[in-house]
Amino acid sequence: MVLGRSRRLLAGAVIVACVVLIGPSAPSGGLFARSMPVEAAKDVVPNRVMTWNICNPCEESNVDRAAAIATHAPQVIGLQEACVRDVERIRDNLKRLHGLVYHVEYGMVLRNWGRCGGMPWSPGAFGQAILSAAPMTDRRLVEYPEGGSEDRGYVAVTTLVDGRHVRVFNTHLAQRRQEAFRAKQTRVLAADVAQHDRAIVLGDFNAVPSTPELAPIWALAADADPQCHPSSVGTCKPTTDWQSKFDYIFLRGIAPRQHRVLPTSHSDHHMLYTDVDAT
Repeated sequence: MVLGRSRRLLAGAVIVACVVLIGPSAPSGGLFARSMPVEAAKDVVPNRVMTWNICNPCEESNVDRAAAIATHAPQVIGLQEACVRDVERIRDNLKRLHGLVYHVEYGMVLRNWGRCGGMPWSPGAFGQAILSAAPMTDRRLVEYPEGGSEDRGYVAVTTLVDGRHVRVFNTHLAQRRQEAFRAKQTRVLAADVAQHDRAIVLGDFNAVPSTPELAPIWALAADADPQCHPSSVGTCKPTTDWQSKFDYIFLRGIAPRQHRVLPTSHSDHHMLYTDVDAT
């Protein structure tokens, strides 16, 4: 009897230890059952595109960045000031925590240990990234011939937006006081955009709408915000913490439906998204 009682106590201790190790997240369906993320397709908004300079280095949590994106669940997301490691973690968190599954294409033009970590002899890659709920094809990475104080460029892909194939560009132009470099960069970008009847151009242009260097883009496309124009007649909502509009969603051959600017505590740039009609 004593031996039997000891065995029962030992078995009970093992069960308790297993429960402690597995933790309270284990579902009631079984001791070793695992909860799976919800399906992504029903949550992604198929005609929504977003752009966001995620501010790097800003030491922000990629869990928080993913949560901010998941709140709006766009079909396509353009990220600027992005390190490959951060994008990988954001993408993983979108899938693991929110059930949102995205493909990714990178437009990295700089290897920088100070921005992206890694080892001095093997620094992390820095630039732009495009996340899309649909597969992407025909990736094109262009580094501008003159980046200014830091290498800059753009990445372009073809993917589905609102059920139609659309060419999507994501760029980050030279820094604020480098107008001459930005003027050369927009000419390179515009020449590529002009090859497509239906295009979306996302990014941080580091320039307000009325600056001359943005003229080549304005000649091809309109801002997703119908109230925003290159002249002083338009009313453009600021997209940065210093109350300037630097971030854009330009549409070519595509009509806007709804546009929103979303201030966030996770970057000095606001998130922008627009719902479009690509049909």
